[in-house]
Amino acid sequence: MLRPVLRGRATVAGFFIVVALFAVALLAPWLAPHDPALVDPASSFASPSVAHWLGTDNLGRDVLSRLVYGARWSLGIVVVATALIMSMGVAVGVVAGYTGGLLDDVLMRLVDTVLSVPTLLLGLAIVGTLGPGIGSMTIGLASIWWVGYARVVRGLVLALRERGFVDAARALGASDSRIVLVHIMPSVLPSVAVLASLEMGELILAISGLSFLGLGVQPPTPEWGAMLNDGRSFFFTAPQLVLYPGLVITTAVLGFNLLGDGFRDALDPVDASRLVRSGT
Repeated sequence: MLRPVLRGRATVAGFFIVVALFAVALLAPWLAPHDPALVDPASSFASPSVAHWLGTDNLGRDVLSRLVYGARWSLGIVVVATALIMSMGVAVGVVAGYTGGLLDDVLMRLVDTVLSVPTLLLGLAIVGTLGPGIGSMTIGLASIWWVGYARVVRGLVLALRERGFVDAARALGASDSRIVLVHIMPSVLPSVAVLASLEMGELILAISGLSFLGLGVQPPTPEWGAMLNDGRSFFFTAPQLVLYPGLVITTAVLGFNLLGDGFRDALDPVDASRLVRSGT
């Protein structure tokens, strides 16, 4: 299954980056040399050593351990948010595309309205209203990110519902739910998977950005964006506190983008990502 996807070197590199990050997240308790929340003021701003490979932060916490556990939090939030976004977007897109009529018009006007507002700005407004925290950040991102999926799925369903195999199933007495689940969804899911893989990198940036602004993951929880926020006050005296989490975020985004491009080229010749902001 992966062979058609892993053709180019860039895609292979992205695949190994993503797999390595998830492996680090899953094995964090065994890979981290120290407790990421352990405070040791006597060792604050320590240089890299055998005991602390990447040094320590202003509170004496091991930077490497916090980066390792940060993968668990950052990727965990991305996975949960993506699952919510896909569920909402696919449900709305299928209902709008298959039902049509007034309901389709109302749902698509809602989608257009949300898409007309900058994503991060709307996310800031929602999370700011709900209050800082992981739950409110996840809800805020899901409540604005689903619209792209809804538009893509709706466009695909509009085309699929007119295909001959759908007409044949309807003529044989298949119910609408069976037609959607058995005949339409298998053709829709590859495009949804491509879109999800492409947008997980953007979600990591959004999660890190909200945590950096103090609206996402709260201290002392180790998360890459929160680590950037913690280290920015010491940028000129200890730039590594910003450099390390910044490099990890960049690597994660690059890995997801490279892997997403491979999925798109192999599984989705239509390129569903182009439909997100089109009028289709």
